[in-house]
Amino acid sequence: MNKFIFRTILSAGTASLLISGLFASSHSDAPLSKQDPQTNLTDVYAFMGPGNLNLVVNCRPFSEPGDGVMYERFADDALYSVNITHPVTGALIRTYNFRFSPVSSAAGAYKNLNTILSYGRGTAIGAIQDVGDARQNYTQTYAVSMVDANGNTTSLGSNFMVPPPNVGLRTTPFYNNAAGFAVSGATTNAGLDKYTRQTVYTTSTGETVFAGSREDSFFSDIPGIFDLLDARILGPDGHGQTGNGVDGFKGFNVLTFAIQIPIANLPAAINYTDAFTGASRGLGVYASVSRQRITLRNSSGDATNSGPWIQVNRLANPIFNEALVALKDKDNFNRDNPTGDAKYATYAQNPEIAVLINATFGTNFVTTGRSDLAAVYIPDVLRVDTTTGPVPQIGQGGNRLSGLGGDTTAGKWSGWPNGRRLGDDVVDIALTAVASGPSYTSIFLLGDNINANDQTYNFVFPYAATPHAGTKNKKD
Repeated sequence: MNKFIFRTILSAGTASLLISGLFASSHSDAPLSKQDPQTNLTDVYAFMGPGNLNLVVNCRPFSEPGDGVMYERFADDALYSVNITHPVTGALIRTYNFRFSPVSSAAGAYKNLNTILSYGRGTAIGAIQDVGDARQNYTQTYAVSMVDANGNTTSLGSNFMVPPPNVGLRTTPFYNNAAGFAVSGATTNAGLDKYTRQTVYTTSTGETVFAGSREDSFFSDIPGIFDLLDARILGPDGHGQTGNGVDGFKGFNVLTFAIQIPIANLPAAINYTDAFTGASRGLGVYASVSRQRITLRNSSGDATNSGPWIQVNRLANPIFNEALVALKDKDNFNRDNPTGDAKYATYAQNPEIAVLINATFGTNFVTTGRSDLAAVYIPDVLRVDTTTGPVPQIGQGGNRLSGLGGDTTAGKWSGWPNGRRLGDDVVDIALTAVASGPSYTSIFLLGDNINANDQTYNFVFPYAATPHAGTKNKKD
């Protein structure tokens, strides 16, 4: 795609047609990832803020807010990574690694092993007043390091604390309002809840980091979609634009790790051609999670891990592995690197999703030769123009349809596929591309009838919304 197509999208008379969103972002992308939820990446966000690049990564899909007594924790035997790459080749330029402290009861991470509670009783009983205090029995910590393209590692800091999960009003009151519901939508750092504010850290080299439980940022009517296209997806007007679907991710939390990098700390911007708006300068981004090659299980319950790190999951653009890559290659894709993505190009060029839509609805969307989709997905890195300045956030002037909704910054789309913001309606954007390309002479605006997240995002780092409270665990 190019500038001509971008102008066409904004100016053409549009025809509305519901083609159901037959995919999530990346919550259940591959057979082996489904077996390893703690390392299963769900969404990657990359967008320019005031003087910085924000990288927000979610993992551990469908985390129940009220899943006590342990609640969700980052895997202590996994390496969580945010990778910066060449935007054209996918070659690695820099990696930021997050490594988390042990979760075992033998690890010395608990203040009191003679209780059933991880939160609400340590050496004292009551509501947690500050992260890591006497009433927070278990506190997970993490270290962050940076690895350059030559493999040289620099420590950026350690002993950063993970805030407690949102157990509920009686245990973690500062997440919630008087009725016990999570409060989000902060516009300043001071407006963040106390636990989040206390666990946003600045590294030794100037980056800002956060890791902890957050509300699932993704939204889509997945339950209706996979029930052979439940009629509720159509909506009263038959176009899927009413917002009356059911968000299958409503009420769930995820685990989030995030880093905000000052522009001065970024690698040099690289020339590339944006799939929608032409000549650009910026970087590629993807997230990955790795485990060590050997795990030895011991009778004590504590495993011993050794050997090199093996990548078990990766994610950049939404939808690709989950909705385009065939079963035979899903696990292979997760273990591969973007520089080898040419072997997966056929899945973008010949999208099965278009075949399924045609078979279901009698449409005639193009199913082969989709170079337009390959331009977005191969190699599978999120390309971010780092020269645009800050983009508007969804809820602060940004449009959920990005450039399709006329939302541009410095001549570039403000959201996906120029990076991705929290709140970008990637399902609707992707469906519109599938239905309208490769010629884009006629534009079909498609939707899954879910147009917004169930929780308001924060408008300052770490941006992801405050996690839902365990005692308000409901999905309707």
